[in-house]
Amino acid sequence: MTNSLLQQAIVYLGAAVVVVPLVKRLNFSAVLGYLLAGIVVGPYLLGLVGVSEAEREQVMHFAEFGVVMMLFIIGLELRPSHLWRLRGPIVGMGGTQVLLTATALSAIAMLLGLDMKAAIAVGLILSLSSTAIVLQTLNERGMTRTPTGINIFSVLLFQDIAVIPILAILPLLAMDVSTKKQVASHSLIAGQAAWLQVSAVLGSIAVIVLVGHFVLRHIFRFVASTKIHELFTALTLFLVFGITLLMEVVGLSPALGAFVAGVVLAESEYRHQIALDIEPFEGLLLGLLFMTVGSSIDFHLFGQSFIVVVGLVVGLTVIKILMLLIIAAVFKMNPTKKMLFSFALAQAGEFAFVLFGMTITLNVLPVALVKLLILVVALSMMLTPLLMMLLDRLILPRVNKIPIRDSDEIEGESNAVIIAGYGRFGRMIGRLLKANGIESTVLDFNSDHVETIRRFGQKVYYGDATRLDLLESAGIKEAKILIVAIADREKSVHLVQQVRQTFPHVNIFVRATSRAHAYDLIEYGVTFERETLMSALQMGESVLKDLGFHPYRAKRASKLFQKHDRAVLRALYSSYRKNHNEYIESSKENERIIAQTLRADMAGMDGSDYGWSVVLSDEDAEQVITDDEH
Repeated sequence: MTNSLLQQAIVYLGAAVVVVPLVKRLNFSAVLGYLLAGIVVGPYLLGLVGVSEAEREQVMHFAEFGVVMMLFIIGLELRPSHLWRLRGPIVGMGGTQVLLTATALSAIAMLLGLDMKAAIAVGLILSLSSTAIVLQTLNERGMTRTPTGINIFSVLLFQDIAVIPILAILPLLAMDVSTKKQVASHSLIAGQAAWLQVSAVLGSIAVIVLVGHFVLRHIFRFVASTKIHELFTALTLFLVFGITLLMEVVGLSPALGAFVAGVVLAESEYRHQIALDIEPFEGLLLGLLFMTVGSSIDFHLFGQSFIVVVGLVVGLTVIKILMLLIIAAVFKMNPTKKMLFSFALAQAGEFAFVLFGMTITLNVLPVALVKLLILVVALSMMLTPLLMMLLDRLILPRVNKIPIRDSDEIEGESNAVIIAGYGRFGRMIGRLLKANGIESTVLDFNSDHVETIRRFGQKVYYGDATRLDLLESAGIKEAKILIVAIADREKSVHLVQQVRQTFPHVNIFVRATSRAHAYDLIEYGVTFERETLMSALQMGESVLKDLGFHPYRAKRASKLFQKHDRAVLRALYSSYRKNHNEYIESSKENERIIAQTLRADMAGMDGSDYGWSVVLSDEDAEQVITDDEH
């Protein structure tokens, strides 16, 4: 390793260690921290790295392995059957987004004075979003596997695929014949016949699929049998780097190739270990990529063309949000999902750095314009964490106050039981009641839940159960029981308060989502159940039995703990409300008491207590019967 590379590594790692934790302590995204770290050590502040453009490009090219690894890990989590189910969103949402956004941006670029070919190039390149920043943001927010997260990922996946035709289109937009001959020297098959290039692309994908399915599993099994962990990691990295090289040879996106390989290995028994081995490298390289983006921001050009740059960044962001909102509306997303979908994909992507570089080589765009557009791309990427923060703190709170649709009209309902909230908890109660011949009137304020449940032929009304007029329509005056299974603690308590005051004859049963929620409910004299208590105790009982406890002893320990915990919950209510320190000390003392109680109870047990679970021999059973007869 040269001194230059070692110095760069020290600077980037040191900047990340110092800046990112500080940004996180201020409750900002880690992505923003990496971008700021790049700015601090970049050529326009401390000038420690990225002084030359060649140096920045070298580091960025290396850091792009982070995106490749991220797509590989995502592929590992998607079985082929799951990916096939996503074909609709990938082609529908993704295709519409690229086409619609590219058309709008190209039209605006022409209005700003670019000729048609240059405008098309700009529109196509800026229609893509940042896979690295968006997926990292989804991971931080725990949205990767949510419906909105899957829709966003589908668009990103199509964009990665769209890079292939964009690479083919750019040479056709060249200004003259001589530059058209400079087609993509990045590919060894460039300049070959079209049928040969298509065959090479399809052949490369086929090689990845076939080798992954029939060969790699056996190789991983062989390496795993050596029980040398670093060899397993080495094989995983070899696989990622090898796919990257193969994709670059045929002119495809390395990230797309890595994704395909991940999907092929998704059904392998080694997929979890592969993901664990590669995740640290992925995180570090993505951080490095974000830092190089930060260090590439040309503040000298920014200062010279401040109004133009700000106008272009704002214009690009607004146009992309508007196009994405249209797509979200076409695919019938609710307001919250529309906003998340649109804001998450509102930036330009890291592929723009490569594609704009090609436009200079091919003489599609002038150098001065490309420098300006690269600055716009970097700033739009940096703006994403701030946009998401703006969405969370200002926009979504207002959007969530707007009803998604009008409540259903409820007529003629007079059931003895009303269930408010029909998610997993409420649905289980409803099924139990129905199985015992008891009908209930069901209200839920989640349109997705309502539509899904109706597909199964169950009757459920859409509406906000905290509205007293809706409860009256549901028959609360004639009802005997209200079951509050709402997950939102504040809404749950508000509903209990209203019903207790207005309809005191109704018995209220409430789902308590936490101990704190349970304390909120105690003062209203309702019956509540903490949603995780029984399932946790049942699992604890199973663990005790697996550790060698007799089934009766495990059951008794679980019941005693449950009884003591319920009593302590109510006993500590007063101190919870008045003195938090006293509550903590009392809780610690009660933990000691329950432990002593259980040990004392177990010490006093003998074998006769186990009789209910003992299987008697025929002779013993006959003796018991004889004794009973006498």
